[in-house]
Amino acid sequence: MPTLRQKDGLSGFTKMCESEYDAFGAGHSSTSISAALGYSVAKSVLGKSKNNCIAVIGDGAITGGMAYEAMNNANYLEARMITILNDNGQVSLPTGQPSAGGIVPVGALSATTSKMLSSSEFKDFRDVLKGISGLMPKEMQNVNAKIDEYARGIVSGGTLFEELGYYYIGPIDGHDLDNLVPILENLRDTPSNKPVLLHIKTEKGMGYPPAMKASDKMHGVAKFDLATGKQMKGKGAKAPSLTSVFANELIKVATDDRSVVGITAAMPGGTGMDLFGRRFPSRTYDVGIAEQHAVTFAAAMAAEGLKPFCCIYSTFMQRGYDQVVHDVVIQGLPVRMILDRAGLVGNDGPTHHGSFDLAYMGCLPNIVIMAPSDELELMNMIQTAYGIDDMPSVVRYPRGTGYGIEKLNSLFNYKLDEMPEKGKAVEIGKGRIIREGRSKAKTQVAVLSIGTRLGQALEAANTLEESDPDLGVTVADARFMKPLDIDLLRKLAKENSVLLTVEEGSIGGFGDHVLHFLAGDGALDNGTLKVRPMVLPDAFIETAAQSEQYDAAGLNAKHIASTMARLLDPEKHPTIVEVTQQLELTTITKKSEATVA
Repeated sequence: MPTLRQKDGLSGFTKMCESEYDAFGAGHSSTSISAALGYSVAKSVLGKSKNNCIAVIGDGAITGGMAYEAMNNANYLEARMITILNDNGQVSLPTGQPSAGGIVPVGALSATTSKMLSSSEFKDFRDVLKGISGLMPKEMQNVNAKIDEYARGIVSGGTLFEELGYYYIGPIDGHDLDNLVPILENLRDTPSNKPVLLHIKTEKGMGYPPAMKASDKMHGVAKFDLATGKQMKGKGAKAPSLTSVFANELIKVATDDRSVVGITAAMPGGTGMDLFGRRFPSRTYDVGIAEQHAVTFAAAMAAEGLKPFCCIYSTFMQRGYDQVVHDVVIQGLPVRMILDRAGLVGNDGPTHHGSFDLAYMGCLPNIVIMAPSDELELMNMIQTAYGIDDMPSVVRYPRGTGYGIEKLNSLFNYKLDEMPEKGKAVEIGKGRIIREGRSKAKTQVAVLSIGTRLGQALEAANTLEESDPDLGVTVADARFMKPLDIDLLRKLAKENSVLLTVEEGSIGGFGDHVLHFLAGDGALDNGTLKVRPMVLPDAFIETAAQSEQYDAAGLNAKHIASTMARLLDPEKHPTIVEVTQQLELTTITKKSEATVA
């Protein structure tokens, strides 16, 4: 346990290669019923005598449409399986934030939803409907009197589940093990092939007072003192988080334009929509864990004349991708898609890395894709996205904080006395040169970065020029992946013998688009220009601190500098391919060791 969510330690989620008791990997939501159904059907096809497959799903996860797809299929297949609905009033991060739907947690079984699924208050049904077993299907009549103490769906409101073909039991107290365990044992021993839904009521953090008192129930915590619950997060950052920079800029935009609305999928705290919601509750929409719905919802809003900002983690937008293509991009609707956690995310590990958005968004036509290098650029790009009314746009940025004024001035040469009151829109499809290479150097090379690796590229350039007086290193910020700044690309290709592209994304992203353009434009025909893309390795980077993950990925300043040095003098420096192959080998070895264990 001391290694949980740390480098070379235990994952924060179930992971098949870690333990035989982790039946199926998790990290994203709403998948458990589909997985349990798959196991159940496979056991039946293989003729296995023991077939007890249980799906545990939370009241937040069950807002995801995939859960209902699986439940519908389970009844059709007459699969033997039990679904335990853990109703604790929390979706993922707490979503009881001001919004157009009030402050009730989205997806929690309360208010309107509770009328459909359960009683409005948790009641003890022990003295009510003792004869309920007579109404049960024949194969269920042997379930003992403990189940009889709880109303079936015909009384407590489980009608929705029963219409999906489930036998509904509950709600019951999930903390009362004296009652819960016998019920589970009886369900296990019943030979029925009818799927069962057991609805339990729990309190997140139960039994640990610090968690029970915390607004987020200590969700996704850092190291903490067991006695007090105080988290050891280190010294406070001097600069604000990029998430809060985005939220505050959007508030400024919305203050001047009532058509601006914010949408999130059960992650208001993670995306900054909690801040926006406090200022504009009637223009904030938390749709629950339902990214597909969020995207189409935003598309229709845009079609009607609103200016929706659809704020979803990069990794979770993968689940809404078909809607991005079909409902937004094909129709050319001006939905502003804000992808937080784009890149490596640290301790949440590979299920939460935003590794693929530049690749999966970049292949779509007629879309603007931006990636800010720092907090000021993020402010500017929110203003830029706001002004795009004729096509979809994307702003992607990573987890983390900004640089602060001092570093913005020293590293990026901004010359700021204070941060501006609000951002300024930038010209679409135009990058910028941040650092000119030494003008009289014999050898001229360039680094073209997109996103927040720009700071590391600048540090690498300084190191390279200090080590070689005959070398000039230009550093440019692409700003846009779509449209590419072709004038900037042609300039860099013409004036330099080496061009590195750097991005915090997978293969198939920005670097590939640059290579495609340069090849098609003839810049590579005469062999005078060497081009190398630096991307995330073609492997899943495991749980660790962000700084450790950047090292593993080979995307820090030292890696940029060594890659450039290798291109200038291959005999003295190992190739980046060797680093990538070593990372892949380490990943495969860990999986093999876990399987043997």
